[in-house]
Amino acid sequence: TVYVNNLIDTYAATDISVSASSFNGNIAAGTAVATLSSTDNDPGVTHTYTLVSGNGDTDNSAFTIDGDQLMIVESPDFESKSSYSIRLQSSDAGGLTYQKSFTLTVNDLNEYPTNLLVSASTFEENIPSNSIVSTLSSLDPDSTDTHTYLLVHGDNSDDNGYFEIAGNQLKIKETPD
Repeated sequence: TVYVNNLIDTYAATDISVSASSFNGNIAAGTAVATLSSTDNDPGVTHTYTLVSGNGDTDNSAFTIDGDQLMIVESPDFESKSSYSIRLQSSDAGGLTYQKSFTLTVNDLNEYPTNLLVSASTFEENIPSNSIVSTLSSLDPDSTDTHTYLLVHGDNSDDNGYFEIAGNQLKIKETPD
């Protein structure tokens, strides 16, 4: 009888995979963006992961690794950085390693406007009915977004009935005195 002993850790990993190649913008700092895994011809071998220097390591400092979780250090903002380039290494228990570079992209999510602006906050009395008293605009991180304006009920809305909005123009309904 001949017995064949399985030599553990004979082969280095042949690939590293990330569970996701993109993640949403504006997620919290420290959020896991992907799970790491390795392809290895040695069954049952565990791997540890590190960010390493080399081709494709431009944004390594933007991430940390906790076990098999790739974590983003700071909340990503698509408008300032839409993709990251990292280089990972997989090491098995016997010290055999495999390295691979990845490009991860940030999904551009629609963000809320940050401010509502009026072109004028005062106007003359005795102007004609339906006069434009102000032009409305919005500050928005998503520069290509369009906005719709409405008069809404809430704090300081007692005089809404004197005005109407047409597009982005605030108009007074009747001649003010």
